[in-house]
Amino acid sequence: MSLLSAAVRPARARLATEAGAAQQSTSSPAIAKKRMDPQAWFAEGQTALQSGDLDAAEAAFRQVLKADPRAGSAYSNLGVIAMRRKDWDHAITLLQKAEKLEPKLAGIRLNIGLVEYRRGNYAAAIAPLSSVLRDQPDSQQARYLLGLCQVFTKKYAEAVTVLEPLWPQKSDDVLYLYLIDIAAVESGQKELDEKILSRMIEAGGGTPEFHLIMGKAFLNRSEVGEAKAELERAAGGNPNLAYLHFNLGITYMRLGENERAEAEFHRDIALEPDLADNYEQLGVLYSRMQRDEDAEKAFHEALDRDAKSAGAYLGMAKLYQKQKKPQPALRMVDTALRLSADIYGGHFLRGRILMQLGRQEEARVEFAAAQKGMEGQLNKERESREDDRVPNPELTQQPQ
Repeated sequence: MSLLSAAVRPARARLATEAGAAQQSTSSPAIAKKRMDPQAWFAEGQTALQSGDLDAAEAAFRQVLKADPRAGSAYSNLGVIAMRRKDWDHAITLLQKAEKLEPKLAGIRLNIGLVEYRRGNYAAAIAPLSSVLRDQPDSQQARYLLGLCQVFTKKYAEAVTVLEPLWPQKSDDVLYLYLIDIAAVESGQKELDEKILSRMIEAGGGTPEFHLIMGKAFLNRSEVGEAKAELERAAGGNPNLAYLHFNLGITYMRLGENERAEAEFHRDIALEPDLADNYEQLGVLYSRMQRDEDAEKAFHEALDRDAKSAGAYLGMAKLYQKQKKPQPALRMVDTALRLSADIYGGHFLRGRILMQLGRQEEARVEFAAAQKGMEGQLNKERESREDDRVPNPELTQQPQ
């Protein structure tokens, strides 16, 4: 079943027309009957939806709701229409109405999970996707989406548990292997990591896409030299491969080759002009190069494309703190922490900003929160880990 399927049945009892209703119309009896019959409108809406005529489908389902405001199936299909239009905020409102009216329909909850995923609300997607998987343990779509959301919310051990059952069906899919390898590495499952990398080599066949994913896997293992070799092999095979130059930019940043990194990010922008991660990483790079004006511009470009980019807000906060602008720095770091409560370096930076403002007691609270999350590491070391994180824009494009 498609993720965008209505996945609902008409509520026939509620959609029955009032028997014997008097109609005064100059229209033909057939048209008058259709006007009375929400089942006919529902069928027309489904036909239009299947043919891709979204305007006609929407009009038909609105007619159903005029006759029966509690038709959860109509709300669900209107949610699907909003999804196809990529109007995610409207879609979630419609689907939540549908869920209240039809709480037992797993398809509605599956679409809610997908919409939250598309909105970047990965934590909010976990509950509906988990409920679908409880009802339909064989749903590969729900399982894969749930694994993605768990990786993005750093629930790595849970992600391994969810994703491993897909191995028989998806172990030839290099992107799946990359996803589960992230979960394995971050949850300390070394044997599984080695098994996955061996399977990647078997399944990839030396394609540019394979070398790209292998390069990403090496980056996640902090094996930067190996990552560079794999990514440059990918570039030799397909220089226009999506996200290739983004990952090369990160690799060259890790190696201190700043000019090459800058050039790679600009190459990727030419291919993927709306990818916020390119601008965020340019901001990080320019900050390291003491090009503060360029860094601020790049962070703003990132936020223009993704207003929920916690990393861009944190980067702005670092810039303003360094420039002794504590009030705007505090606003930026507060936004970053609101978007990502456990963002690396966030509490430590907030403590430093509060010290600049003379708010020592509040600063001590922030330093304590930072220390609690350090797992015994020094603040500076943890802050360095934030700079070395590897974004995964490839995964946010899945599933289609």
